[in-house]
Amino acid sequence: MARPLRLVALISGGGTTVVNLLARIDRGDLDAQVDLVVSSRARAPGVERARSRGVEVAVVPSRRFRRNGAPDWAAMSAALDEVILPREPDLVVFAGFLCFYRLPEALRERAMNIHPALLPAFGGRGWWGMRVHEAVVAAGVKVTGCTVHFVTGEYDRGPIILQRTCPVFDTDTAQDVAHRVFREECIAYPEAIRLFHQGRLRVDGGIVRIAPPASSATKD
Repeated sequence: MARPLRLVALISGGGTTVVNLLARIDRGDLDAQVDLVVSSRARAPGVERARSRGVEVAVVPSRRFRRNGAPDWAAMSAALDEVILPREPDLVVFAGFLCFYRLPEALRERAMNIHPALLPAFGGRGWWGMRVHEAVVAAGVKVTGCTVHFVTGEYDRGPIILQRTCPVFDTDTAQDVAHRVFREECIAYPEAIRLFHQGRLRVDGGIVRIAPPASSATKD
């Protein structure tokens, strides 16, 4: 694919993951462009961060899709489709998106998420943000990290693309762990997107196979 990868990013909060991707694009480390940011909250800090960088933002408020106090993810997913599909993105990146999006067939294996732990540990419905890091500290684990995976119809259960690790020290607070994990996220997500752009990711039986670079594949 000669042209930059067209991305649509989904956010619910600060948008720091999108900011990192934009910084990588600016430095020439990532051959991509963020065509649209979609937020589930009108007042999410990431909305203004994206707009300040000249990125178009669409808001699909999750609060509009509650029925009898429960989220109607099917209705919200339909609204997201109306905003996202006309853009014909090459890849949808979940960047701190706290809502469930039932992906249409057109986006299957073309949507990624990053989770702030080493899945399948500390993952699933309700596991996000500082909740994850607090649980990591409480469990006394010695290593944590982040996971980039394809998005499927289950929370945090899609095929794992790559993971990066970092230590957890006895004196760490959840905030300490969060800072350390985010540093790894800033490396992992752009790398996963690059692999996708290069056509090197293949899902085989629920497992992601990463092909070697083209130059390596042609060597004897």
